[in-house]
Amino acid sequence: MTEETPGFEEKPDVPSGATPDDAESKAAPEEGAAPAGDAHANAGLVAQLDQVRTALNERTMDLQRLQAEYQNYRRRVERDRIAVKEIAIANLLTELLPVLDDIGRAREHGELVGGFKSVGESMETVAAKMGLQQFGKEGEPFDPTIHEALMHSYAPDVTETTCVAILQPGYRIGERTIRPARVAVAEPQPGAQTVKAEGGEETTEAQQTGSADDKDNGGPDEG
Repeated sequence: MTEETPGFEEKPDVPSGATPDDAESKAAPEEGAAPAGDAHANAGLVAQLDQVRTALNERTMDLQRLQAEYQNYRRRVERDRIAVKEIAIANLLTELLPVLDDIGRAREHGELVGGFKSVGESMETVAAKMGLQQFGKEGEPFDPTIHEALMHSYAPDVTETTCVAILQPGYRIGERTIRPARVAVAEPQPGAQTVKAEGGEETTEAQQTGSADDKDNGGPDEG
């Protein structure tokens, strides 16, 4: 049995002709090589991260474009649906206008009585619920975009072209006119329009013409 000599420690084997300092100098470069490898790996990770971020931004922009296109599509579909509905209602109510005209004439002549009155009022109520609005009143200014003039005359008590009689009421749905009001119009009489003269007095064109004639003739004769 081998006995260990106290006070001595085992030392690593050192090749012949080499000193312990040579062994330590060989181990030092191996320890310094590790940081260079880590830096290269970190650079690769950063490059991959940049690529992932670029791809994520592209996919996000694609998603935003797709969402915007979908919203526009929904708005177009809703707008077209409303337009088709309005056209269908307008076509239906246009076919009912002669019936509503008959109901109105019967009311004017006092013939809207009994069961016919109930039916007529129910039909007018249903048409109003569907958005039908009647327009056209006596005394309102003539508007060629919503009025159709069937009769024309002159009147001394109007200052502009005015609807003096409603021959057939007009109808609209919202802002869409499905039938203009057919009216009789009156215009101011020629030469009767008031003109504001100097001094603030209002005179007619005929009066101004008479005054001009007096001036040309030397004024009124003196007694």
